[in-house]
Order: sequence, then C-alpha cells, then structure tokens
Amino acid sequence: MDFTLLGWGDAGWGDEMLRGAFMTFAVSLAAFGLGIILGIAGAALKLSRFMALRFVADLYTTIVRGIPELLIIYLVFFGGGILLSQINALVFGTRGFVNLPLFVTGMTCIGFSSGAYSSEVIRGAVLAVHKGQIEAAKAVGMNPYTLFMRIWVPQVSRLALPGMGNIWQLTLKHTALISVIGLVEIMRQSAVAAGSTREPFTFYSLAGLLYLGLTAISGRGFARAERWAGKGVRRQ
Repeated sequence: MDFTLLGWGDAGWGDEMLRGAFMTFAVSLAAFGLGIILGIAGAALKLSRFMALRFVADLYTTIVRGIPELLIIYLVFFGGGILLSQINALVFGTRGFVNLPLFVTGMTCIGFSSGAYSSEVIRGAVLAVHKGQIEAAKAVGMNPYTLFMRIWVPQVSRLALPGMGNIWQLTLKHTALISVIGLVEIMRQSAVAAGSTREPFTFYSLAGLLYLGLTAISGRGFARAERWAGKGVRRQ
C-alpha cells in the first residue's frame, strides 16, 4: 500500500477522497430528511380509516421495498431524463437528452427507499403509544393540537428513534449505489483514484475506513439521542 497517494494537493488523493466523504454525507442527510417526510406521510396513510389511502401506502411500501435500490436509481435517472428531454423538445423545440441533476437524482432515489422503511418504523411507534396516555390527556381536557404536540410527538419520536437510527445507517451505505450515475461520492472517487493510480486496494480500503468513520460517528450520535429521549422513562 502506497501511503504517499493519500496526501493532499497535486501529489495525492486525500483531499479528493475527503470531498467525496462530504458528498456522501450530504446526499445521505438530504435523502434521510426526504425519507422522514415520506415516512410520516406513509404512516399516516397506513393508519387512515379509509381503505383507499391504506392501499396507496401499502402499494408504495411494497413496491419500493420489493425492488433493488439500484433499479430505482436507473429508472429515475433514465426515466427522468427522457421526461425532461420531451418537455425540453415541446417547450423549447430543442433535441437532445437532458439529465436530471445528479445530486437530486441520488437524494430522490435513496430518499424514496428510506421513506418506505421509515413508514413502517413510524407506524409501529404510533401503535406502541399506550392508549391510556391518550385517554388521560383527553380526560384533562387537552385539545387535539396540544395532545398531538405533548403526547404523540414526544412518544412517537422516542419509540421510533432506534429504528430510524438503523435506517440512517442503511441510507448512508446505500449512497454507494449512486456512483453508477456519476455523482462523485466516496465510491465514485475511489474508482477514479484506483483507475488513475492502479492501486485499487489502497483506495477501496480508504473508502471502507471513511464509511466506518461516518457510521461510527453517527451511531454514537443516535445512541446519545436515545439516552436523552429515554430520560425519566421507567425500564421494565
């Protein structure tokens, strides 16, 4: 292993690999945020009284969880490009393939996958809230908004936090798949550096260390958040 290749500046690839790590984190964060929004919406639909809304949510989670993330990326990248190309031809009268922004493509694809799993985690957390708390809140005269903010949000957040931590780790690792569309994150930068230097073991080993670093730091963050959220909760 040639460690001089990991230096900074023109002599090494260390700064490029670090920028790839920042891109991985940025895509993961954006995708995770989108997944939370979709997860809340999906959980709300799954818990709806209306069968049609439950069917829509079940269809979304079944399809997204049932097909590989890589296939979703290809469908969105090429399908979105074809759609934009057709719109461009109709509106501006110009021909040619128009790509979706790579960051948006990666965030959307990974976020859609994250949202499907988040829906189930949030739904389970809602169902785990003890009905006695809701009945007690109504008995003391809490209006729906106060009940939602003081009972539902804190309890569901606490109960969903461990599962959401696992989904964050999966989201972080799934960003490696978007290297196939050319977004320069850890895996794409590793492939470029390995091809240029013919040192694949060096750069793929570094990629593994960067992923381990990101997952370890974020894992500690979620563990601290769980301890904070669990303060005052009696353990069975």
